[in-house]
Amino acid sequence: MSQTQASAKYNAKTYEEIKLRVKKGQKNEIKTYAKLQGLSLNGYINKLIAEDMNRGL
Repeated sequence: MSQTQASAKYNAKTYEEIKLRVKKGQKNEIKTYAKLQGLSLNGYINKLIAEDMNRGL
């Protein structure tokens, strides 16, 4: 099994996906801002969700 196949199998077993829609051009803006924060786009979105959920408790 190739590394790519092994990663895909692990990801399918471990994670769920959420599709997010943003206006044209906004993805690159968010991605750039996330990078400035030292995060990937996914990491940045997950951080925002976690912070918001913690505030709500």
